Amino acid sequence: MSLLKDKIDPENLPQHVAIIMDGNGRWAKSRGEERTFGHKNAIDAVRNAINACNEINIPYLTLYTFSSENWNRPDDEVNTLMNLLMETLLLEAEEIFSKGLRMHVIGNLEKLPALVKDQLLRVVELTKNNSKGNLILAISYGSQNEILNAVKEISSDVKEGKLEVEKIDEKTFESYLYTKDFPPVDLMIRTSGEVRISNFLLWQIAYAELQFLDILWPDFTKDIFFQCILDYQNKERRYGKTGEQIKIQ
Repeated sequence: MSLLKDKIDPENLPQHVAIIMDGNGRWAKSRGEERTFGHKNAIDAVRNAINACNEINIPYLTLYTFSSENWNRPDDEVNTLMNLLMETLLLEAEEIFSKGLRMHVIGNLEKLPALVKDQLLRVVELTKNNSKGNLILAISYGSQNEILNAVKEISSDVKEGKLEVEKIDEKTFESYLYTKDFPPVDLMIRTSGEVRISNFLLWQIAYAELQFLDILWPDFTKDIFFQCILDYQNKERRYGKTGEQIKIQ
């Protein structure tokens, strides 16, 4: 039993946590191995994040699995990542289902190999009636492209008379994003010591708490996740207001 987990206030949990899983390559190189070795050893960290969320009942977890820019990596690394994603889905699908989690995928899935896309959609279909929590995989995902696509769709709807310009507000815009069915991100975590967002959920993290960890992703544990939640609970989230205004609400 984790002592850190016991300190968490169940009444003050983030509803949506997003993680940039960074550092696999450096983890492998520090051990004299190829970058692909790091990706293969990152699966336990993924399980740790999913299980930690599940244990404390955080309803939405988004994992930055493969960015739109990752297609520019060497072919052998991209192929390894696609094969690993396929193998992981085959191995973990039943576990995801049995935990009562519903899986979603966001991103440009048309760029994925057909077998990978089909397997992803199979797990999405398999888990569509689950309600214990939501696991969202951002795959072939880039936030700038997501926003541009939303603008194009809104422009098209305005042109066709389906939408009035005066009616466009934040909620309207959000309804055109991949994440239209999910709440905004409350907590964004990035491993590896890098302090940047890397084109991840730029709209959705507008008021998120951001935590940048020095550890590399394969070393991510449930206790590290629980500590992130405790740190989150020690923050005062003001949404542009003063601390005094928040206290009297």
